[in-house]
Amino acid sequence: MGFLEKWSPSTDLEQLRHEFDDLLERFGFDRTEFKAWPIASNRPAIESSIDGDKFVVRVDLPGVDPKNIDVNVVNGILTVKGTREEKRESDKASVFRREIRYGSFERAISLPEGIKADDLKAVHHDGVLELSAPLPKESAAKTIKIQVEEKKPESGKKAA
Repeated sequence: MGFLEKWSPSTDLEQLRHEFDDLLERFGFDRTEFKAWPIASNRPAIESSIDGDKFVVRVDLPGVDPKNIDVNVVNGILTVKGTREEKRESDKASVFRREIRYGSFERAISLPEGIKADDLKAVHHDGVLELSAPLPKESAAKTIKIQVEEKKPESGKKAA
């Protein structure tokens, strides 16, 4: 069961930018040579699902300190944002290859109808932020059996 995500044109542009960065890298260009291009926010992977009687959202945030994560709900939109800080042993260290995006990030999804923001619980473990809330009883999946009837040909009519 999928949920709609609010569309943002910047999302598609950011994806195009990541693909362009990868293309430059394949041809041997160092992305840091293009100083005019600031590092944009990144988009951590997100997964939402129904697990039994609860709604669960998982956001991949490896290397992100839980103190740098902000979670809020406004008008039924759950937003997770924060910052992935770059940590280097020394200022003199040079980066040979960089596939990790540092800086700010933000993701937003619509909550299913009936989920209450006050019921959301957030736990950060092993680089994954997991948010969960109980489903309202009305939202519980139920199976309704529909009887299929066979339509019999009408008697008294001849086939042409």
